[in-house]
Amino acid sequence: MSHVGRAGVEHILELATKPVMASHSSAFAVREHHRNLTDDQLRGIAATGGVACVNFFAGFLTTEKPTIEHLADHIEHMLAVAGEDHVGLGSDFVQEVFDEKIPACDRPVIIEGLDSSVYVPGLEGPAGMPLVTEALVARGLPEVTIRKVLGQNLVRIMSH
Repeated sequence: MSHVGRAGVEHILELATKPVMASHSSAFAVREHHRNLTDDQLRGIAATGGVACVNFFAGFLTTEKPTIEHLADHIEHMLAVAGEDHVGLGSDFVQEVFDEKIPACDRPVIIEGLDSSVYVPGLEGPAGMPLVTEALVARGLPEVTIRKVLGQNLVRIMSH
């Protein structure tokens, strides 16, 4: 669902008979990006038993220089709206594809002064994932919630 427009998401939610997943989207209420999910869409995904996953690309998180706090803001908002059983991580680590296929001068600008390949500093690849855990712990989220966000929710949905 992460690459379809608003109408596409609505149609999927209307027709869904099993849990659905938005594999790499974030919260529109936190950052107004056309591919981020509205609160109604987050609730709709939760109603199917599905999971909405936070994207790590800067342009989906903020109009500023991205930080781990911006990512954590999206996670906390999505948890508040959809519930702890319906939020996951959708990092969308494709930097190497950009580097191999798209010359830096041809990359689209999402945030003025930053190209679309920008991730949260330290989260350019899987080695940075402990930063997410640390940010959620620092915000006082319960361990059970953190475990669900870090992967248990995705394991659950993929077992259907």
